[in-house]
Amino acid sequence: MTVYILCFILLLVGLYGILVKRDLVKIIIALGIMGYASNLFIVLFGYRNAARYPIISEGKIEGLMVDPLPQALVLTSIVIELGTTALLVALAIRIYDKYKTFDITKIRRLSG
Repeated sequence: MTVYILCFILLLVGLYGILVKRDLVKIIIALGIMGYASNLFIVLFGYRNAARYPIISEGKIEGLMVDPLPQALVLTSIVIELGTTALLVALAIRIYDKYKTFDITKIRRLSG
């Protein structure tokens, strides 16, 4: 249960970075932190205590088992998150080329 709470705290750290920070690079990093927290939560959700492995039909081998479906979902999520981060970095570079700053408040004043 403690690991789930720590995962939620990591998600809140990312949310804090998105809402409070005014630098585009810090916002992109905060989005990455939120993605890592959600991936960690999905992987933690896949663990099963005292479960039987689906491959072994005989014997009573019980232990810590990991469901493979959440792992596949996390791999897909990592690829999507990589593409999203690359797009955000490309947009941040274009914004910097045009306005010469990463500060959101200055970009809002300079737009027009």
